[in-house]
Amino acid sequence: MKFVSVDYGLARTGLAVSDPDGRMAFPLATVRLQDYTDRKLFLAALTEKIIETGAEAVVVGLPLTQDGKESLTTRQVRNVTQRLKRRIPLPFYYMVEELSSEEAWADLREAGLKMRKRKAVLDQQAAVRILSSFLALAPQERSPA
Repeated sequence: MKFVSVDYGLARTGLAVSDPDGRMAFPLATVRLQDYTDRKLFLAALTEKIIETGAEAVVVGLPLTQDGKESLTTRQVRNVTQRLKRRIPLPFYYMVEELSSEEAWADLREAGLKMRKRKAVLDQQAAVRILSSFLALAPQERSPA
């Protein structure tokens, strides 16, 4: 099963996609809010990118606080997820993200990317981290959105 993952952020949203068998995750795109005149157009562009992947399910990174509680950001991610669910007729899953951006930054630094390039692909790499963690779970451990 092919998956697409979403690392939602207020300024940038990273996307990653799996191979058709759902074994490996690859960076796909970064959708920047500033490139659109309003949130509706941003959500439309995000929806289009997700649908274009041909994925069979969507995995959304769910940020929790360090003590495992929900925050304002968590509620924003849940809100965006509900809006995407109304536009995209696929199953949605949440994957708790633990330091995905920090780990993604370290991955990119270790890969030898210069600072400017790291910033450009950070959100995609965070989405890769989220999707890789999700793919490593047994199907019964996956949390529907």
